[in-house]
Amino acid sequence: MQTLLGFDFGRQRIGVAVGQSITGTATALCTVNARNKQPDWDRISELIDDWHPDALVVGLPLHADGSDSGITTAVRRFAQQLEGRSRLPVHIMDERLSSHAAKQLQHQDKTGRKADIDAIAAMIILQNWLETENTHE
Repeated sequence: MQTLLGFDFGRQRIGVAVGQSITGTATALCTVNARNKQPDWDRISELIDDWHPDALVVGLPLHADGSDSGITTAVRRFAQQLEGRSRLPVHIMDERLSSHAAKQLQHQDKTGRKADIDAIAAMIILQNWLETENTHE
């Protein structure tokens, strides 16, 4: 069984989710706020230390035609830094439509509170990666 953390990178907030390969499921975990326009590496390190993941998955935002979006370069840089800092394998997952799907799930939250849209987007990215990986095994 592998434990994975998934990330939905944003310049102000980074959604985080956790998932397991044995169940093939992911759960929204939290949102990490950026500090001085930089990822809060201390908080990200704490999450990695707490969950002991085997690998990390970062969503890559692309346009519908597959071309880079305005934030794609920053996301690739985040993924490289994450790999260097964590010394864990980092997988990139196409995240087209994950934000739209997260908004749909947010509206379906039955608790009456506003769901954490960034963490939900990370959950969808990680869930999609787990499903993709399971079909190739």
